[in-house]
Amino acid sequence: MNRFFLTPQGLLTLWLAAVNLLTFLVFGLDKWKAVRKERRETIRRIPERTLFLLAAAGGSAGALAGMRVFHHKTLHRSFRIGIPLILLLQAAALVWLRFGR
Repeated sequence: MNRFFLTPQGLLTLWLAAVNLLTFLVFGLDKWKAVRKERRETIRRIPERTLFLLAAAGGSAGALAGMRVFHHKTLHRSFRIGIPLILLLQAAALVWLRFGR
């Protein structure tokens, strides 16, 4: 196994890749469920809180991509403002971790 993935930076890279992919897929799944719920009331949607928690856990880029690709939650003001804000804060944190110490 490559030694890079045993470093803190490598583990962070793996985490961010995994959580962003998961978040993107969850946004797609919720959109799929939203379309089908119109015809079938028994389908359970993914709570908005879960979508925000995934974004806050490092998946904000995946959430933003999911919003754009699946055209999902784009009319919700909390998502239009909240997800980019989370992404901005996470990007600032990564810059600070890399250069600010």
